[in-house]
Amino acid sequence: METKMGLEAVDEILGRHNNDPSALIGILMDVQGSYNYLPRESLDRISKRLNVPLPNVYSVATFYRAFSLTPRGRHIVHVCMGTACHVRGAKRVLEQIERKLNIKGGQTTPDMEFTIETVNCLGACALAPLVVMDGKNHGKVNANQITRILDGCKSSGDEGEEE
Repeated sequence: METKMGLEAVDEILGRHNNDPSALIGILMDVQGSYNYLPRESLDRISKRLNVPLPNVYSVATFYRAFSLTPRGRHIVHVCMGTACHVRGAKRVLEQIERKLNIKGGQTTPDMEFTIETVNCLGACALAPLVVMDGKNHGKVNANQITRILDGCKSSGDEGEEE
């Protein structure tokens, strides 16, 4: 449940956007940037402050894959499952990540550290198979590299090294 302080953060984001309904996507991006997902209470506040019906706010929030209505981990692991990545072993890479984190694609670890998301294509076929950890590309990954990539992300909040 959102705290009063959390809703004050949403109010501050709305203020930065001058409570402009045409800035809805930018507002949602900023709220997600603060929470790593879009909390229900925040969407209610946005709807009321912008005078935009709640179903319309949800429509935008669910249309774009970049938005999440469920809490996500501090570290987001995107695994490309496009054709080039698939034929070069993305399935084995994904399975190794799932084993290491003890969750499946689309899930978040109980400690809220990691979320695994699969994507159809990241547009970097020359780097296949590709894993993107917190926005950092790790190309030509094999299952043996997963532990190092994940551990590098955890240490000192570092996002790991680019491959």
